[in-house]
Amino acid sequence: MPVPPRRAALCYRLGARPSCCANLIGELGAVGQVEVVVRLVGIHHTHASGTVALRGVDLDVDPAVATVLRGGNGAGKSTLLRIAAGAVVPTAGAVEDRPAVVGYLPDRFPATMKIPPRRWLDHLARVRGLEPDDLLDRADELLTELGYDGDDDEPMAELSKGNTQKIGLVQALVCDPGALVLDEPWSGLDDDAADALTRLLAGRTGATLVTDHTGTALELPGARVHRLREGRIATDADPESVPLPAAPPPGAMMRIDLACAGDPRPLIEQVLPPARVEGAAPGRFTVRVPAPEADAWLAAALSAGCAVRSVRPVRTERPRDGAPSGRTPRGASGPVGDGPGAAPQPDRTPYAEAHRAARPRRGARGPAW
Repeated sequence: MPVPPRRAALCYRLGARPSCCANLIGELGAVGQVEVVVRLVGIHHTHASGTVALRGVDLDVDPAVATVLRGGNGAGKSTLLRIAAGAVVPTAGAVEDRPAVVGYLPDRFPATMKIPPRRWLDHLARVRGLEPDDLLDRADELLTELGYDGDDDEPMAELSKGNTQKIGLVQALVCDPGALVLDEPWSGLDDDAADALTRLLAGRTGATLVTDHTGTALELPGARVHRLREGRIATDADPESVPLPAAPPPGAMMRIDLACAGDPRPLIEQVLPPARVEGAAPGRFTVRVPAPEADAWLAAALSAGCAVRSVRPVRTERPRDGAPSGRTPRGASGPVGDGPGAAPQPDRTPYAEAHRAARPRRGARGPAW
């Protein structure tokens, strides 16, 4: 099937071949498609340099649970994901039952582009045959959830690593894909954004294939882990096929996000073991506990009728060269307001609300995003 010129140009920017981009970009009119198991059958691939990347990979990506690929550098993970997404044609083998719409985050999102992020998303909407306003409304909601705080007019090449990653994730998620293929999606994200991404992936339906070196993907419900080594899927009998989690270092802390019925304060104050509360609102709360106490604390929370939303290690940020970090950890008290030593307070206006109000609507005069 011929590939439209605009779609071909987009494919080249993503490092894909136009001839196989019908599956990478897809048509958004196919929303609500039937969920099927995506099967990678007998996948072999040799790069143009002659390097053999994959040697007969068979893999089922079940829509009911996330499929997680792990392995060392050079194991062939990124190549396999490009093939699964339709961005690369394998030397031999086939991808069966790939949905018409595939959301794909490559390992290196094209962050050197000079186009501003919202114009990039607007371009994607037009390539996919959508009304830009419809896609941008959904994109704004996702950007808000991921905590995007970049400048709309700033070229993508000048965005921070975290904001660039968030744009890449949004362009993969916003099209409601039948299959989602993400290469290191948690890379470069702060704790809040990583938690938000985990919730988004846990709540979606459809085939999901991810690579992840952080271990966060193991928090996805029912995640199936496969280890890729030297271009092959390790067998279940191989002790390296599913590595055991490392013991937490001394002083490690865990952040636990829970759901509950109604006001959580009586539970926190009267029922649950002591913990540092980082946030509480009707229906949910977040605490920080020492890693060795996390299992016992979770057991108590479950016994009290709570539901666990996520459990993540707390990432500590060390100031460079002994300098103060300039950040107050979430949940810690510190000077606020306008008094002496007070920290400036960020604009808390939700990203989606601010930009939906500012964006020209159809038929209005004004610059294009």
